[in-house]
Amino acid sequence: MSYQRKKANSMSLFTSNRERRLWLWTLAVVVAIYSTLGLARTLAGHLRTHGLLEALFMVSFLLVGAVILAYGLKARPGGLEIGVALGVAAVYILVFVRMATPEERTHLIEYGVLSVFIYEALKERASHGRRVPVPALVAVIAASLIGLIDENIQAYLPNRAYDERDLLFNVLAAVMAVVSSMALSYARRWRFRNTPD
Repeated sequence: MSYQRKKANSMSLFTSNRERRLWLWTLAVVVAIYSTLGLARTLAGHLRTHGLLEALFMVSFLLVGAVILAYGLKARPGGLEIGVALGVAAVYILVFVRMATPEERTHLIEYGVLSVFIYEALKERASHGRRVPVPALVAVIAASLIGLIDENIQAYLPNRAYDERDLLFNVLAAVMAVVSSMALSYARRWRFRNTPD
């Protein structure tokens, strides 16, 4: 890479178009999370009275799963990747079953997606030579802080309440998503390292 190109790259906010897109998706998820602050309880109550809350949650869960599956199949996974993916799916299903309400389960989707976008953006940044100390930890902390801000805002809204369990669900979702992403990436790298040329 030429000196001028390196200099321009070091002065720009984003290191690549992919990083820029990942941060824009992160912003979109944060806006979506915060936009439900005033509507969430009312909307959930309306959906529950019409028997649609569980169905909507299952559709959302299946859509996220379908996107993950499509992305995974695009990369033509090997045996280890498939095994890791099945293990991740089993863990998520066990956690979903243990959570009492769809509202609790939405934390796993919202903050899981958020933390993966942050993690991937930080990894992309690091891959282009920018210093990013422990991207996985930074992603979990950032997603958890966004959840903390969300809960603190709820403390001042008349129809919402600060809930420490929700904070725990946010952190759990971030940790599960980032660890799952790391495990799948490791399995993919292991396959390519051990594939004969």
